[in-house]
Amino acid sequence: MTSMKARLRLRMWLEMDGEQALGLGRAILLSEIERQGSLNKAAKALGMSYRAAWGRLKKTEEVMGVSLVAEQEKGRGFTLTPQARELVDTFQAWYDDVETYALKTATARFPFPVTPYASEES
Repeated sequence: MTSMKARLRLRMWLEMDGEQALGLGRAILLSEIERQGSLNKAAKALGMSYRAAWGRLKKTEEVMGVSLVAEQEKGRGFTLTPQARELVDTFQAWYDDVETYALKTATARFPFPVTPYASEES
């Protein structure tokens, strides 16, 4: 059994009033909007339609009651609001903490190697 390898996978999100508010996918979308300066470019980079990206963004804003993006001058793309930047940073730090703990405990409990999902090891 020691020749087995396992990869840790986690799915975590926050809900408010029974609706998804923020998860890893939405945090990645926000980070990509910040990197690209454009919702359309961010959606393309993530392999999703503009409509799907816009819908997720608007749903998160609605559920959380905060604006996450601000239009740049002359409608040339988007920037993240300070609240969005803080949410992304906080979510990513929390996710990393939980993943580190889960990997540590999985490694201690299972009789085979467990690697993080993002690991390039095969």
